[in-house]
Amino acid sequence: MTDTPDPDQPEFPALSDAELRETLDLMATAVASMSNRIDALTTVANKQIEVSTEARIAAFAARDQTNPKKYGELVGATIDGKINDNLVRMGQMCVDLFEASKRAQDALKKADEEKSTALREVWEREQTAKQLKTRLPWFGLGAAVLALVLTVLLPRFLASNASTCAVLGASWTTTTTGVDACVFYAE
Repeated sequence: MTDTPDPDQPEFPALSDAELRETLDLMATAVASMSNRIDALTTVANKQIEVSTEARIAAFAARDQTNPKKYGELVGATIDGKINDNLVRMGQMCVDLFEASKRAQDALKKADEEKSTALREVWEREQTAKQLKTRLPWFGLGAAVLALVLTVLLPRFLASNASTCAVLGASWTTTTTGVDACVFYAE
């Protein structure tokens, strides 16, 4: 390459060492300042990216929440879950009530049967009492006749045997005509 000057570039005089150092120091200060500014801008840019990401997430969440179809499905599933739980509980209550009603019907049927049995027994006892009332005069007459017969016949029967005569406190003797008799002697 040849050292031909470029016509587009102006020509500058050569700098001294002190000027070159000063220029390099100024350039280093400018680069450091630009680096600090770039770091600050990078921090700001990262913060803006973070904020925009959060905003985007919030926008998607808002879109999902305001989506009528998705919101309707969510509400429907929640309601179905609650209604289903209630329907299951109500179904179990119906089964329990039916079983309790069946037990109550069985108890009432048994109580009716027991009542009928008790009423029948009371009626039978009343009939037996009526029959006894109609037979009571005959029993009384029979007892009076039996007492009369025993009053007359029992002493005669007891006196006809030597051992029972002794039990009565009498003496067994033979009369002059040869007949055995139970005799009570007066003291």
